[in-house]
Amino acid sequence: MQKNDEFASKGAAFEASEDVPTNTNLANTFGKIAERRYGRRDVMRGALGLAATTALSGTLGTLGGIKTAEAADGRYVWTEIEHGVDETHHVAPGHTADILIRWGDPIFADSPEFDPMKQTAAAQARQFGYNNDFLGYVGLPFGSDNPDNGLLCVNHEYTSEEVMFPGIGRQDNKGFPDMTAELVDIEMAAHGGSVIEVKREGEKWSVVKDSQYNRRITANTTYMELTGPAAGHDRLKTSVDQNGTTCIGTFNNCAGGITPWGTYLMAEENFHGYFGGAVDGHPEERNYKRYGVPGGWYAWSKYHKRFDINAEPNEANRFGWVVEVDAMDPTSTPKKRTAMGRFKHEGAEPIVNGDGRVVVYMGDDQRFDYVYKFVSERRYNPDDRAANMDILDDGTLFVARFNEDGKLDWLPLIYGSGPLTAENGFHSQADVVIEARIAADLLGATPMDRPEDIDPNPQTNKVYVMLTNNSKRKADAVDAANPRGPNDFGQIVEMVPPNGDHDALQYTWDLLVVAGDPSKPEVGAKYHQATSENGWFGSPDNCTVDAAGRLWISTDQGSGWSKTGNADGLYGLETEGEMRGYSKMFFRTPIGAELCGPRFTPDVKSLFLAVQHPATDGTKDFPGFERNSTFEDPATRWPDFTEGMPPRPSVVVVRKDDGGEIGT
Repeated sequence: MQKNDEFASKGAAFEASEDVPTNTNLANTFGKIAERRYGRRDVMRGALGLAATTALSGTLGTLGGIKTAEAADGRYVWTEIEHGVDETHHVAPGHTADILIRWGDPIFADSPEFDPMKQTAAAQARQFGYNNDFLGYVGLPFGSDNPDNGLLCVNHEYTSEEVMFPGIGRQDNKGFPDMTAELVDIEMAAHGGSVIEVKREGEKWSVVKDSQYNRRITANTTYMELTGPAAGHDRLKTSVDQNGTTCIGTFNNCAGGITPWGTYLMAEENFHGYFGGAVDGHPEERNYKRYGVPGGWYAWSKYHKRFDINAEPNEANRFGWVVEVDAMDPTSTPKKRTAMGRFKHEGAEPIVNGDGRVVVYMGDDQRFDYVYKFVSERRYNPDDRAANMDILDDGTLFVARFNEDGKLDWLPLIYGSGPLTAENGFHSQADVVIEARIAADLLGATPMDRPEDIDPNPQTNKVYVMLTNNSKRKADAVDAANPRGPNDFGQIVEMVPPNGDHDALQYTWDLLVVAGDPSKPEVGAKYHQATSENGWFGSPDNCTVDAAGRLWISTDQGSGWSKTGNADGLYGLETEGEMRGYSKMFFRTPIGAELCGPRFTPDVKSLFLAVQHPATDGTKDFPGFERNSTFEDPATRWPDFTEGMPPRPSVVVVRKDDGGEIGT
């Protein structure tokens, strides 16, 4: 791994850490499986369509940039925007993208106005947090599917001090010399999440600041309950919480989910980066090394000893979970659902199975880590919201093994089953969920190319897995579902449960698209042949399925956007019929930003998008700027474009100019 001081931004350092695998279980990776299924020669020459089944057959081709006038757009009929990179955002013609809320904006009637030169932790706790990732929408009143008034649930993943605070630059690359206790507390208050009521009047959306529902969840002030099989276990106890059932805060919340009973699932991803100390000889050494603890990205352990793994040996075990928040009750205590496993959760997207049980799909976002699902023991009751509130405490966690014959096996992580015994260090189900990665290693799960968001389509029951990239995969370590090594651009895997049964132990799977530039045979990309020179993408990250059943993909290339020459954005991607694999660009972010959390209102007439860390990633490659951004000298001052105002992560809301459905 490169040294921290070689990275231009905090985000670039994060990306590099995800590029360093901690998994040693690499004997049968997804890349090897893909090679055996499709044939390496076919993969690398872009001829996967000759060997695959439905996902890469027939209409798929490698003819990027050769879209013909006769080619139909299917369900994606807007005028496509062009690839490129500049200081602002762009949306398809016939649509308008407005800024809904920005970092620092007040979310309560008595919140102070944002002043970047006079930031305080107290003010930040009453203002919209920093890097906004996952977005969820719950109509008001609950159960109404109201498309014009609802609650927007927002994750605040991390902070970028180099463009957040004046005069200090990046800190983790030089030992945090300028970080004070107050600056650390501001960072902690900027993490977590926000629940805000939003309302549309005419064509404009706004935040209802005097709403009874509005709430900030932070890393340093919000108390949370630990529930499920690990709650109360000795490995979760600390000097402050001797019962092992209560912790303070959540952080690095990436994607997430909204349950049918109106709760908000916050997925804790790169929790390891917030801890300091020495791991060698530590009582949790095996566990912490598998998760990369301590990461040392922030100065939190300098001022808060619970983040020093030597001062509080178990504190890091209290993070890496899925957190459930009652969006309808701002006084409720969020709950960390340990039954769903501890790893670097990218998301947690639920679907109600045909038998009423709830299935949640989750990815572990690191090179060579795994795809999971959780199946609840109890059934969802649509007529009794209260009966569903703890449904995620009991159930079975599974990890995926992809086979070269197109079958997928779900392997249960159950104490006492197979290798999950005392002989391998597991003495209870608590140990299994705390060390879910090691349990999955022992079961022989398939190492993947950074599993990120995983979304089921309720109309078809197909499930889509975003695999962002894996530059560490070697050419001789490819498999059927990870067909390239090194893999700079990622791919999308489609999982199909038999007869729509998400509780089944065996699915089928296929590759939907292989990302990258299809005009370059050496890349091995694969799309529908009608995809234009602007329609292909790199590094799929988040996704969503709208009410019409259309799949939408947002990208996260990090500082590697220069490999495509295109900023991150949003794409429509056809999954069915003759146009399957057809991709089309709809939205583009400003320089250095990542697009996250696409979320439609139920009528598909409004689209919320999260644009995070503008001006940070890869700015040395931005023509005309070609240097690292700072607070005083950023590559863009999006979205305010006001001198003295730093770039601000923001939520954008898109409307069609004629008031119709987005993308039609």
